[in-house]
Amino acid sequence: MTAIFNSFRQIVGNSARRKLFFMWVLVPTAIWPSQAWPELRIDITRGHVDPMPIAITRLVGETGAPSTFGIDIAAVVRVNLERSGLFRAIDERAFIQQPEAIGALPRFADWRLINAQALVSGNVEIEADGRVKVTFRLWDVFAEQQMVGFVYRTVPSNWRRIAHKISDDIFKRITGEQGYFDTRIVYVAESGPLERRVKRLAIMDQDGENHRYLTEGRNLVLTPRFSPTAQEITYLSYVNDQPRVYILNIDTGRREVIGNFPNMTFAPRFSPDGNSVVMSLADNGNSDIYTLDLRNRRETRLTRHPAIDTSPSMSPDGRWISFNSDRGGSQQVYVMEVDGSNVQRISFDRGRYATPVWSPRGDLIAFTKILDGTFYIGVMRPDGTGERLLTEGFLVEGPTWSPNGRVLMFFRQLPNDGTGTESTRLYSIDLTGYNEFEVPTPIDASDPAWSPLIP
Repeated sequence: MTAIFNSFRQIVGNSARRKLFFMWVLVPTAIWPSQAWPELRIDITRGHVDPMPIAITRLVGETGAPSTFGIDIAAVVRVNLERSGLFRAIDERAFIQQPEAIGALPRFADWRLINAQALVSGNVEIEADGRVKVTFRLWDVFAEQQMVGFVYRTVPSNWRRIAHKISDDIFKRITGEQGYFDTRIVYVAESGPLERRVKRLAIMDQDGENHRYLTEGRNLVLTPRFSPTAQEITYLSYVNDQPRVYILNIDTGRREVIGNFPNMTFAPRFSPDGNSVVMSLADNGNSDIYTLDLRNRRETRLTRHPAIDTSPSMSPDGRWISFNSDRGGSQQVYVMEVDGSNVQRISFDRGRYATPVWSPRGDLIAFTKILDGTFYIGVMRPDGTGERLLTEGFLVEGPTWSPNGRVLMFFRQLPNDGTGTESTRLYSIDLTGYNEFEVPTPIDASDPAWSPLIP
């Protein structure tokens, strides 16, 4: 890898290196085990899973002494894995072998005594050029074998992303499925009194860290959505009381108007290939579903019905669109083929349904349900079977999927406390309906959208 990078440095200039450096430093170098991989595995296809006991040690410094970076990285990995609901981090006070004594090979008997099934160890070094070199290894304690190991290099300020990537490596090796920790959340940040609410776009890591605002709050913003590339978002903003749809590049800050659609009810969602968006447009009081080709700005109308058709979401294979409509007399979830044909109602239980969102895996559709004055977040299969309600509240709404389709994020609003204020916060919950957590934000938050894994 060093030789490759040296050749790379000779080929490109300083400016190009600065642009590509961030991408390069997070490409891991594998540390391959010398023996066959063991079969330590969590089966997450079942219902509720008992968390796996895992020992996550602080990563030691160059001299074998505790490292501030190592302590912080281990703490983030621990929180990530525990919040997934699939792992239980063993208290450090129970460790028999200290991290500084692990070296190249743990004393596995010491870790078996505290019932650890897996062990994470590693070290942190500061290289001559100022970069941080992070080495980690995941061990199967009972098989006494290394499961996976990588080396990451980055600038010191980027240490949290290394922690998220290590979390993803562990999650994938033990569950067999992609992780979701190296991701971001874009949402609507809300402040001010109810009659003069200020709404800004904000973005943060999936755990609430590295928070920043994307808009200043002069214009109302609604329904941000990520593109499949994770570098762009689309959202609706009211400028001079006129609704406009924008695409914003997160990294460059470049903003582009993709359409001026009077009375538009919901901001568009990207298609899986990122070349088009599907959206709801209102015309003379009637709302229908359209697609907009981003390459030629051509609109295609998909539904023609006197009812209100809103909240479209495209399936990950690009073949189907889910939406909600009151064409049957009450607000329900429907699916249709991407050309608008073969419309089918899929929700038939009591209550009204809204905001259907297709899972990245294609196996489920999340929705908001309103029944007897209570709001619910639930999931169902694309044919409407297997409905499950995961959480409820005075107002819970706006589900968005993690990129691996195992966790949902949504916003929860508490009732007015009598002082004219309402609290609106973000929460995450897994598909079992367990492990509901508040996602910290500096002010009130609504309408989250979860990014794909950061490239």
